[in-house]
Amino acid sequence: MNLAVFASGTGSNFDAILQAIKEGTLDANVSLLVCDKIEAPVVQKAQRHHIDTVVFNSKCYESKAAYEEVLLKDLQSRGIDYIILAGFMRLIGPTLLEAYEHRILNIHPSLLPAFPGKDAIGQALDKKVKVTGVTVHFVDNGMDTGPIIEQEAVRVEPDDTREAVQKKIQAVEHKLYPRVIQSLPVKEESQ
Repeated sequence: MNLAVFASGTGSNFDAILQAIKEGTLDANVSLLVCDKIEAPVVQKAQRHHIDTVVFNSKCYESKAAYEEVLLKDLQSRGIDYIILAGFMRLIGPTLLEAYEHRILNIHPSLLPAFPGKDAIGQALDKKVKVTGVTVHFVDNGMDTGPIIEQEAVRVEPDDTREAVQKKIQAVEHKLYPRVIQSLPVKEESQ
């Protein structure tokens, strides 16, 4: 399975995917990191692992379709099977959605449909929920609205801080995401 990981931040899920590959629990190859922030720590992580990296500034393109068309050509030239969003803070547009229908995954720190969008942990804490969690879903043209693949609950204790909840959620994410990716069908090469 040939993967492209799209990330915008520190890359903790990127690390978890690479670790699962190293441990042999994920039979995949990360061929490309796509990032929209030149200073993101995930870029240096990819470089340390000798993973090709594309960093783009959306403001340098006339439209989302324009930069997605450039990305699509690169993804197709590398034979990418799945796009894995790992803290990528941009909505995916029609160019990539159509080319990779049901082959773009996202991980979200809530039990969707609860708390979609930004700051799901903050939303959960504001509502004083007792349970939140993690969702892995296919990406569609909405924000965190695509078909759910798998979810796992995370208990929120009354005295949990934001940092404590985030640590619990990340611990679940780092196990759940590689496991879900491993379960994806891989197209057979035509001979």
